[in-house]
Amino acid sequence: MASNSRELAQQPAVDPEEEPSAEWGWHGGFPRAMVVAGWVSVASLLLMLIGNHSGQTENLWLVGVAIVMAAALVWHSAGKRNSWRR
Repeated sequence: MASNSRELAQQPAVDPEEEPSAEWGWHGGFPRAMVVAGWVSVASLLLMLIGNHSGQTENLWLVGVAIVMAAALVWHSAGKRNSWRR
């Protein structure tokens, strides 16, 4: 157990064996970029509806996957605003 603040400052906050990226200084994510990429993906799925589809099966899959992704993005943003944060 560290007895003073100097010893606390020398101890790594993250074990490099558990998270190797912490060893070379990068530790974190891109939450805003993930949300933007998610909405761009939803928009691109819906734009794929414009095309030369002969049946409706492709359209159902595109719309279904877009709805699931949009619901996950809304759930993620609602979780950041409420008290039940992850």
